[in-house]
Amino acid sequence: MQITFVSNYINHHQLPFCRAMLEAGEDIDFHFVQTMPMEEKRVSMGWAVDEKALDFVVLFYEEKEKAEDLILYSDVVLFGWTEGETEYLEKKRLSMGKLSFRVSERLYREGQWKFISPKGLKKKYHQHFVYRNKPVYLLCTGAYVASDFELIRSYPEKRLKWGYFPDVSCNIRDKELSDVDKIKILWAGRLINLKHPEYAIEAAKTLKDKGIGFCLDIIGDGPMKEELERKVKDLNLSDVVSLKGVMKPDKVHEAMAESHIFLFTSNYLEGWGAVVNEAMQCGCAVVASKEAGAVPFLIEDGVNGLTFGCGSLDEFKEKVTELSCDRQKIRSLGSKARETINNKWNAKNAATELIRFCKEYYENGNPSPSLDGPMSRAEVIKAPGFLRTLKEKNHLE
Repeated sequence: MQITFVSNYINHHQLPFCRAMLEAGEDIDFHFVQTMPMEEKRVSMGWAVDEKALDFVVLFYEEKEKAEDLILYSDVVLFGWTEGETEYLEKKRLSMGKLSFRVSERLYREGQWKFISPKGLKKKYHQHFVYRNKPVYLLCTGAYVASDFELIRSYPEKRLKWGYFPDVSCNIRDKELSDVDKIKILWAGRLINLKHPEYAIEAAKTLKDKGIGFCLDIIGDGPMKEELERKVKDLNLSDVVSLKGVMKPDKVHEAMAESHIFLFTSNYLEGWGAVVNEAMQCGCAVVASKEAGAVPFLIEDGVNGLTFGCGSLDEFKEKVTELSCDRQKIRSLGSKARETINNKWNAKNAATELIRFCKEYYENGNPSPSLDGPMSRAEVIKAPGFLRTLKEKNHLE
C-alpha cells in the first residue's frame, strides 16, 4: 500500500510519525511531499530538518512530476497544508473518489461566530462540503476541530482524532523527588501573548510567598521577553526564575526530562500544543489550559495531569500551588502522563491505527474508528464562546 503525506515542510514534530510509517512493514510504501522550503523564522527556532538526507521526502518544487504522481495515484494521501498547484492537485484527487484524509487544526480559532460570513461559507463549501459523500476523512488535530466542522456540516461521521506524536522510544523512568528536593518547574514556548508566559511568573510569585522550594525555567524568545524580565525583577523572583532563551528541540527535551512540573498556559488560539505531548512523555506533571487543542485529547484532570479553563489565572495558580504541595501527586501524575503517551498517543500507535483503518477500507469499504486515542471518533466539544473570545481579544489589544 502506497501512503503519501503532503504538507508544507517536514519538521521535528512530524518526523516521529514519518519514521513510524517507514517502520510499519514491507507492504507500506511511505512518502512525504514537501510543498515549500521552510521559512527562515522556523529555521532559527531549530525546526530545520535536512530533508534532502531523507529518501522518503519528495520536494514538490524540485521533483514535480514524481510529487504529482504520488498525490494523485497513491492508495492513500494525507493532506496537511497545500496551496497553489498542490491545492489544485488535492482537489483533483478528492474529486476522483480516492481514499484521502484532511489533517486540520481549527477553522474558527478566533471565534465560531465567524462561520456566518457568506464569503467564508462559500469558500468552505468548495473546500470541504462538496466532499461529504466522498471517501475523505477529517483528522482532527485538536479537540475543538470537530466542533468547527460540525458548523459547516462537513465530514459527518468521518471526523477522527489526530495530533502531533512523539517517538515511542523515549525511555525516561519515574522521577525521584524526595521531601527535601527542590521542585523543578518548566515553561517552554514562544514568548507571545497567546501563550501567556506571564502566568508562569505569577505562579512563581505565589509559590515563593508560600515558602515552597522550587525553581522555574522559562525557555523561549519573543516580543514579551523584556516585559517578562522586568516582571521577574519587579516581583523579586530572580533567585527562583530563569529565562533561558531559545533552545533547540533536543535541548528542550532534556530540560523536560529533568523537570518535575510543566506549565502549559496557552489560550484558545493554540491549535494543538506539541510541548504537552513531549512533557507528558518525559514524565512531567502537567498543569495545562484546556482551551488548547491537545489538552482535552491528552489530559484527564486529576488522573494524568491538571487542567484549568477560561484563561483563569486564579485557577491556574491554585492548581500549581496545590500540586507543588503534594510531591506524591507530582510523581503519580507524571507517571500516568508518561503511560498515556507511551501506550496510546505516540507515533507508532498512530501509524498502526492509520494503516489498520486504510486496510479495512480497501477490504470492505467500512473501516472502524479506533476505540481510543489516534483514529478514534472525534466528538463535538464546545469551543470557547463568543464572549470569552471577545474578552481575550480586547485584553490583548
